Amino acid sequence: MKLNHIGIAVNSLKEGGEFYSALGLEMDHVEEVPTEQVRVGFLKTESGVNLELLEATSPTSPIAKFIEKRGLGIHHICFEVKDLRKTLAALKSKGVRLINDEPRPGAHGCKVAFVHPSGAGGVLVELSESPKSGEIKE
Repeated sequence: MKLNHIGIAVNSLKEGGEFYSALGLEMDHVEEVPTEQVRVGFLKTESGVNLELLEATSPTSPIAKFIEKRGLGIHHICFEVKDLRKTLAALKSKGVRLINDEPRPGAHGCKVAFVHPSGAGGVLVELSESPKSGEIKE
């Protein structure tokens, strides 16, 4: 397991990316994730832990609700796991509260699921499994 990225809620990718651009980071990839009602912009860092800027595509999206309630800023951290279903089952068996019991389609063709902040010390945690070679992206 490795730390993959830190998700940051922004009003817009353009506006949110200005600070990171000033630091010398470039927007590497932009993608819409319809299941989450969000556009994501990825910023690569030399450490390998990337930044994911999150822009709501609907006023009822989880990101829009997050910004309304908590404001702009860090939304989640993401760990890359080898077997998402197995990881979810292990967490569930230990009584960890999950937001998603089953993987969902995420950016880059990954499968993702979220752990409720109450189960992770107050932090929203995303778990992500990269697509296997030859596997059809969802």
